[in-house]
Amino acid sequence: MMGRREGGQGQFFYSFDLDKVVLPDHLVRQIDGVVDLGWVHKELAAYYSHTGRPSIDPVLMIRMLIVGYVFAIRSERRLCAEVQVNLAYRWFCKLGIEDKIPDHSVFCRARHERFRESDALRRVFEGVVAMCIAAGLVGGEAFSVDASLIKADVDKKKRMSGDRPIAWPKAEEASRAVREYLAALDAARSDEGSVDGDGGGPSGGGSRSKPAKEVSLTDPQAAWIARPGMDPFFAYDVNYLIDNKLGIILDAEGTRANRIAEIAVTQTMVERVSRRFDLRPRGSLATLFMARSGCLSGWWIVRSPRTFRCGTSRRATTAPSAEQTLSSTKSVIFMFAQVAPY
Repeated sequence: MMGRREGGQGQFFYSFDLDKVVLPDHLVRQIDGVVDLGWVHKELAAYYSHTGRPSIDPVLMIRMLIVGYVFAIRSERRLCAEVQVNLAYRWFCKLGIEDKIPDHSVFCRARHERFRESDALRRVFEGVVAMCIAAGLVGGEAFSVDASLIKADVDKKKRMSGDRPIAWPKAEEASRAVREYLAALDAARSDEGSVDGDGGGPSGGGSRSKPAKEVSLTDPQAAWIARPGMDPFFAYDVNYLIDNKLGIILDAEGTRANRIAEIAVTQTMVERVSRRFDLRPRGSLATLFMARSGCLSGWWIVRSPRTFRCGTSRRATTAPSAEQTLSSTKSVIFMFAQVAPY
């Protein structure tokens, strides 16, 4: 006999266990087993007031951000919507079935204030890298560097030529991005002044650079990218230092989309990994870095953390291919969660 669901009055009471509906082999269970955020409340206590209404739990925000990174949810509005309806995400974030989801705006404020001042997100990242090293997933002998363009959230029509004077608003009326840009300009002028005062002069200081071709009036630190075959846009670079053994990302740093900045940040990441994890390239020709550019112009060779040179040959036999480098750029949290149970 055919079954048929009966309509009518809805159920008043439910017995529901969120833990039972999340599959045992779901990725969020594997990540939850290795990510330790027990230090967050203590470390961030100094950045919160002792009075007033309780804030959104910072551990909840970090867990939601991890969900966004691992499952490629790029928008925080979208992230909040996904956590609202996805039971596995709710379980990972330690939210009950009736708990409210934070508004998307709290992430932007936390990122630019408490998380930024405390470096909390970097500590989460480095904690996972340390677990990868302890589990033997990192070789530590050969690294690769790759950079990806991140499109800036600006209207590219709101721009001016970099060689024209721009009437910026007063500091109290300007946005955060404009204030930080003007502060960086003031710091650069101070540095140039000190070099000139020491006798370096404009030609000997080496710190002066030509003005940007285009400047965004919304986010002036974003770089104008104009390459053959694509519409120009404003963007940033996210740079990765990758261990070649299993593709674990050891370090990451955001910069302006500028090749000179990419070279400098490579040295910064190598030195930071050496200082933080005692990992250094080995041998006289220890590590090969691919300098990512529009034409894939060459290989960056690191003979030591402080010595760089560029070769134009595309046939570096000991270097990873472009396909290998890009395929190895995986999320470090995702990679460790996948391998750790074994």
